[in-house]
Order: sequence, then structure tokens, then C-alpha cells
Amino acid sequence: MSFVGRTYPAAEPYEVGREKIREFADAVGAGSAVHRDVEAARAAGYQDVIAPPTFATILSMKASDQLIGDPALGLDYSRVVHGDQSFVHHRPIRAGDRLSVVLHVDGITSRMGNDMVSLRAEITAEDGELVTTGRSTLVVRGEGA
Repeated sequence: MSFVGRTYPAAEPYEVGREKIREFADAVGAGSAVHRDVEAARAAGYQDVIAPPTFATILSMKASDQLIGDPALGLDYSRVVHGDQSFVHHRPIRAGDRLSVVLHVDGITSRMGNDMVSLRAEITAEDGELVTTGRSTLVVRGEGA
């Protein structure tokens, strides 16, 4: 069975909270006041505090759990290494957003005994607005790796 082209539907929406944004900003060393202070964010033209760009990792990784746990794939997670990650932000993620993620398997290739699984996570707001597109590669190490 080919997994290329497979889509995993969105689970329950993730509600982005101010405190989660602050905690994440602290964890990654994002020092801007727009991640912590509502007034600073509004002065910068945002409706509320905004998340650092890599905050989208939280949502895309959670969506990847569907693929990783898919019994039809039979993935041995102990052999998985995160290959790369990139994001295209169509607008900032902000406090109060209720976001959903649809995961797409865009490709699977084999190189030197390892499988490379290319994923795309489309993160949308409740109204259907595309907020962020995340792309990642999972490397599934072969038996001899």
C-alpha cells in the first residue's frame, strides 16, 4: 500500500493561549515583547500576542502522531530521526486562535537503506484561513543504519 498522497484529517482544534506563547517564547529565547505583552503586540499592529515562528512545531508534531501511530504503516518509531523542518507563515499565530492541522504525505523515497518521508502540515484557523504550511522530513533508518 502506498502512503504517498495519504491525508490525515484534522483532530480537535488546538486553542492557542497567551501563557503557552509566553512559555514557548521563554523556552526558545524569543525576547520580543510581542510574544508576552498584549499592548506591545497591539502597538506593533497585531490583535493579540503572537507566537514565535517555530511555535507551529507544536501543532505539526502533534499531527504527525497520526502517521506515526498508523498501524497500516507499521513504523518502528525507535528508528525515526527528524530530518528537517520548515514553515511558511501566511500570518502570525496569535493568542485566541483555534487551529486545526491536516497532515499530507507528499513523498517517500529510499536512500542508502533509509526511507525519507516528506510531510506537509496545513494549519488553518476556524474560519478556514490558511495560517501556516509546515514541511518536514522523517528519516526512518534501515536495519543496518
